[in-house]
Amino acid sequence: MFTDAHLGPYAAQSANSRGRRYAEEASSSRSEYQRDRDRIIHCTAFRRLEYKTQVFVNHEGDLFRNRLTHSLEVAQIGRSIARNLRLNEDLVEAISLAHDLGHTPFGHAGQDALNTCMKAYGGFEHNLQSLRVVDQLEERYGAFDGLNLTFETREGILKHCSINNARLLGDVGQRFIDKKRPTLEAQVTNLADAIAYNNHDIDDGLRSGLLQEAQLLEVDIYARHRAVVDATYPGISGRRAIAETIRRMINTLIVDLIQTSGQKIKECAPTSVDDVRHMERMIAFSDAMFQEAQALKQFLFENLYRHYQVNRMTFKARRTITELFDAMIAEPNLLPPDYQLAQGESDDQRMPLQVRKIADYIAGMTDRYAMREHRRLYMVDEI
Repeated sequence: MFTDAHLGPYAAQSANSRGRRYAEEASSSRSEYQRDRDRIIHCTAFRRLEYKTQVFVNHEGDLFRNRLTHSLEVAQIGRSIARNLRLNEDLVEAISLAHDLGHTPFGHAGQDALNTCMKAYGGFEHNLQSLRVVDQLEERYGAFDGLNLTFETREGILKHCSINNARLLGDVGQRFIDKKRPTLEAQVTNLADAIAYNNHDIDDGLRSGLLQEAQLLEVDIYARHRAVVDATYPGISGRRAIAETIRRMINTLIVDLIQTSGQKIKECAPTSVDDVRHMERMIAFSDAMFQEAQALKQFLFENLYRHYQVNRMTFKARRTITELFDAMIAEPNLLPPDYQLAQGESDDQRMPLQVRKIADYIAGMTDRYAMREHRRLYMVDEI
């Protein structure tokens, strides 16, 4: 049995996991969270992340980040934080690599469109869909559907959840009903995600030309680090200066998070994961750093995510998703056989089940596959 003797008493221990939905024999060579990580890396949904939008649609350029590179960056940042706080790095990595598995094509625009389409059938939310992917949709094992991940990894994937949805999810949704905290590893992954996308969206925004560095110099956290770069490397400019600035911003956020969280853990003094679940959130930035991070997030929202060129792609993405959904609702036989219902369900059962399968099909598409499917259905000269 694996032991994690180097971890803090508040960390998630693989040997003390709440287990899997379907009992399996323990591995002789890997911990339970390492097995989760490996299953995620080898699954179909993980491979598809390479062709799913982060901010820029896949065909717009090879240098922009996608959901796969973003997930890898989250895992790297999360592991660094976890190591310094004596948390379980393998669990953080597993959650990080799985947290976007349920994302639609075209990023948040695709999610918003599919949520609107699904409004009469419970809506659509990518965190719930990520859990659905690992619990049901992946087909890799003879004994069960999904990947049969540990409770702790599944819990970490589910960052947000309404009470109504939580009631349908059993043990993994119970903490939302009881208003308890997830593991510290899940909390770390949540903020590692924010560090990754805020800073790397700056890089992609500048690379695309949608952001200008003169704009960013009005944001305190960027201006401060750019001044340090200029003082350290007189005459530096271009991509090298930007990379140095972003690298230092990421480091500052990580160091602040480690120091603030370490102090909170010391003050709260949890002695087990169960203690963590009943205590206040312990993984956090300092107040000053939180304000700077929020200012950066607001800047990106106003200047990048709502840029008119991004809005144009958002408009096309919403139309693509909506028209795919409408076509398949009207004619379910347009779906591949695996997504069509077998005969036997009553009509009142059939429609909700068929609609959810349509959502599964669309959510699993890559950007380019969704565009291709849309052309096939709506363009006469496409087959």
